[in-house]
Amino acid sequence: MSNTDANTTDQTLGSGPFVGLTVVEISNSVAAPFAGQIFSELGARLIKVEKPEGDDARGWGPPFWEGASAYFQALNRNKLSVVCDLRNSEQVQSLVDLIVAEADIVIQNLRPGQVEKLGIDADTLLALKPSLIYCNLGAFGRDGPLKDKPGYDPLMQAFSGIMSTTGEPGRPAVRVGASLVDMGTGMWAVIGSLSALLERKETGKGKVVDVSLFETASCWVSLMASQFLASGKLAERQGSGASGIVPYKGYVTSDGEVVIAAGSDALFRKLSAVLNHPEWAQDPRFIDNPSRVQHQAVLYGLIEELIAKQTTGHWVETLEQAGIPCSPVNNLAQMLDHPQTEALGLIQAVPGTEMRFLGLPLSFNRVRPTPRRAPPKLGEHNSLLQRSSQ
Repeated sequence: MSNTDANTTDQTLGSGPFVGLTVVEISNSVAAPFAGQIFSELGARLIKVEKPEGDDARGWGPPFWEGASAYFQALNRNKLSVVCDLRNSEQVQSLVDLIVAEADIVIQNLRPGQVEKLGIDADTLLALKPSLIYCNLGAFGRDGPLKDKPGYDPLMQAFSGIMSTTGEPGRPAVRVGASLVDMGTGMWAVIGSLSALLERKETGKGKVVDVSLFETASCWVSLMASQFLASGKLAERQGSGASGIVPYKGYVTSDGEVVIAAGSDALFRKLSAVLNHPEWAQDPRFIDNPSRVQHQAVLYGLIEELIAKQTTGHWVETLEQAGIPCSPVNNLAQMLDHPQTEALGLIQAVPGTEMRFLGLPLSFNRVRPTPRRAPPKLGEHNSLLQRSSQ
């Protein structure tokens, strides 16, 4: 274990609404680290507990960036890293002592049943510290026939129905590229923990918060699920479109792609005029949204033929002048280089490094929280466990 100076490891890392809050994150991968990073970016003291070989995400590369994968570095800013061998009873006891002495919140996403075997589960720790808030990030949830199965983002996109509605009609299902289930679960972990924290101010008592990848994924398809529950009809793959709204999708231009969202009758009339076919707005097949949904194959074929004749830039300029919502289909480089991204200060430098990452998507009094320290080296702050056992 290292001999990092205690003043360094225990100092408040900066300002923010969670200054004075200590969160212990026992985690791997994406969901729980993202939850922890939200807390740490907003001022909490975040102690990340890693196995001796480190968070699996440290090796998820290439690319690697200043000692660990870009994945890991993007999810672990502002944290303190301690190594705990969970097979070593003395080190586990040191972890328990640390939690009881200092933690306000514990976040964990270990395999189902593991924390109970180790004695670091919610019931055990709340018996020792009734004010503790303990958040479980599971795969399939705390109950049910699948409660003991592990889970990962692509599995949950598949199981929840997200993949069944993603992709082009007539082609195999595809995964949404962003880790929306993992990161969404991290967000729900923070929401649940903060709700429990607010209640603790009144009662003085902590509680257990349960979130899971499956529950998050099911939430993301709740609108499409409501359509099925109302009609009994399964949503088909819409490509870039949306079930129940027409015209509302992307089109190939002469040099790229553009998405046009003309989701109301008034916007469709404007679009028809821009495309030099004002008569479409009076066509019984396209007179209102239910009619356009019914005849969408015909309408989309007509629109696609016209959009393909001009550039993306032409259509964005023309459509915006007419007040029709639209967007070019940017790649990541184009998004990161856009003046809007720069104006919002979304790309943030990490002090003491050459690394830059996208910041949290919120601001307080028009100021976005900023990174205060680099992601930790493995076991960089092990002195915290040493002191807790003394």
